[in-house]
Amino acid sequence: MHLYFAAPMFAKSELLYNASVVQKIRKAHPEVTIYLPQENAAINDKQSYADSQMIALADTEKVLESQLVIAILDGLSIDPGVASEIGVAYAKDIPILGLYTDTRQQGATNSKKVEALHETAENQFHYVNLYTIGLIKARGDVFDSEAGLLQALEDYLAK
Repeated sequence: MHLYFAAPMFAKSELLYNASVVQKIRKAHPEVTIYLPQENAAINDKQSYADSQMIALADTEKVLESQLVIAILDGLSIDPGVASEIGVAYAKDIPILGLYTDTRQQGATNSKKVEALHETAENQFHYVNLYTIGLIKARGDVFDSEAGLLQALEDYLAK
């Protein structure tokens, strides 16, 4: 099975987190081939050069070869590259599992946080693009914890 790991990858913290999650998956499922774009030095060695078409073609080819996409959705907004990879997967009917761990989504039952939605600039919750989330949910699901994502992967692989 081929899995594509779509994630932001420009800050050291993002690179380390991506590698950490992928390492857990590889350890638990050595039979799964995981494409982690940051490991593709041909297009992602920032000391070298890769133009937009090289990057788009290389990553799109890997999305199309995959049987499952895992997408990290955290950040100020969904990373544009991740959103594009989700779109490709959706268009090709490839299942998608999203991970959205932003802590601002907590407290949905707190009446003060909900009331604050009526005050300008007092939104206590994080907004995530609903179009992109809709594409994911049409092909899979979104999880709020790494444990939930890894369990969903277990369930998917057990089919």
